Order: sequence, then structure tokens, then C-alpha cells
Amino acid sequence: MASQHTAGARPSWVDADLFPFESHFVDLNGHVVHYVDEGTGPVLLMLHGNPTWSFVYRDVIASLKDRFRCIALDHPGFGLSVAGSGYGYQPVDHAGVVVDFLDHLDLSDVTLVGHDWGGPIGLFAAEQRPDRFSRIVLANTWAWPTNGEFKAEMASRVMGGFLGRELIRRFNMFVNALIPAGHRRRKVSDAEMKHYREALDTTERRNACAILPGAITGARDFLTDVETNLKLLQDLPALIVWADADMAFGDGDRERLEAKFPDHTTVIVKGAGHFVQSDAADEMSCAIRAWWSD
Repeated sequence: MASQHTAGARPSWVDADLFPFESHFVDLNGHVVHYVDEGTGPVLLMLHGNPTWSFVYRDVIASLKDRFRCIALDHPGFGLSVAGSGYGYQPVDHAGVVVDFLDHLDLSDVTLVGHDWGGPIGLFAAEQRPDRFSRIVLANTWAWPTNGEFKAEMASRVMGGFLGRELIRRFNMFVNALIPAGHRRRKVSDAEMKHYREALDTTERRNACAILPGAITGARDFLTDVETNLKLLQDLPALIVWADADMAFGDGDRERLEAKFPDHTTVIVKGAGHFVQSDAADEMSCAIRAWWSD
């Protein structure tokens, strides 16, 4: 099956009712990066993880665009973005694209909103351009190498191994299994699932999704750099929005993030799953709005 993705074009399967935002595209070193840019005010730069795209933030964007300029991009190979030839799909590659994106749009006074892989990718980018960032929002993510943590290492080795990669590439397993499992408060609709499936509609398109699990252990140098250079960001005000029914991250991860950012506020979202910005969008939006006001 040929992919319906055409660089720089919004495909017909994107429902304007579910995703009622204008799609923007920018060419960054041969990658055509899709992003939404809604509202005016302080910049919230929203970065997704695996296997999602900017669509996962849609309800948060709709809620906050009256107060903030909400920018959400798709990493190359995800969502509506198309990677250039030879792209590696590694976290450091995605982080480099985020840096280029920041420079291209000349963004300043940015609040990073990072979830899942969007956390370390965004933090790495912020460490390269600390003068562009003023605040940090982190949701169910991490910022360090796993270094033997059993659950993370096992998931990386199983899903990042040959069989796991093939299951993802051939059967879109990450989307079909993880998206529903990562919502505990509500059931993901068929229409929503279609937007995640169509974004990764061929085995080739799923390379981005298939490579990241192995990077949990394989990108130790990248994750070590992220942790080492957090000193450049540690004085920034931070909001930690934490779904406490997450299958991937637990209290220990939250507490470690809290220790990394002394000037933090934590909001626990009771009973929400891993994709907290989709599973409990109202609570995440309210947390950001209240934290900003305070």
C-alpha cells in the first residue's frame, strides 16, 4: 500500500471537526515538518512522543489558545511530517529538528511542553538554546538514561528488538495497542484511532515508531547529555503534570523530575493514563492555566 502522505499537503483523512486547526509546513534541512500554530500570547511549544503526533494535544490547544500561542509540531516520520532521505529517526535527530524549528520561527520566551519522548527531545533542544526558554511543563516523561531500570530496559529490548520492530512495522502494534491502553479515563473513539493509524499507514512510515523503543537503551549518550545539561534549565519554573495510572512511568520518575527542577509545581491527575493530554485534557489545560496565573 502506498502512503497517502505528500510532503507539505494535509491529507483528506484529517477531520476538520476533530482537528480544527490550520496546518503549517516548513522545510528544515530536507524534512517537511508539519505544525499547528494557534492563538496569541506566551508560546507553548508542545512536543509529542511515540506513537502520537500533534493531534494528541488537540483538546489542550483548543482550551488554551485564547490565552497562549500554542505551537505543536510533528517529528519527522510522525503525523503529517515527512522525513528527508537518510534520516535516522533517533532522539538526537528529532532534537536537532526542534532546534532548527526554534531558530526558523525565531521563538523566544518559550514554555516547553514535553510528553513521553517529547520530554528528553525538548529538553535537549532547550539545552542547546537556553536563551529561548523561560518555563518547562513535563508530563509523564523522563530526562536520564535508564541504567538498568528493569521495566524500561525490558520494554526497550523486547520492542526494540527484531520481533518488536517487525510487529510495529507490519501491524502498527504501537498504535493499536498503546493508544487504547494509554487512556484510562475514557475510551478512544474509532475516529480518533483512524487519525493515529493513518499517520503511520505503511511499513515505511512506521520506521519512526519502530526505532524509538530501542533508543530507550540505545541512546544512552543522548540521554546522559540531557541529564548532565539540565543544570542549564534547573532554575526555570516547572510544572509537572502527572497521570498516576500510567503504564510506563511511575512515582519514582515523577519524584526524580521534581528533584531536577527545584522550582516546580506538581499536579497529579488521578486515574489518567499515559496520554494525559488526551485522556484528561481539561485537567492538563486547567493545570497550565492556573500555574501560569500563580
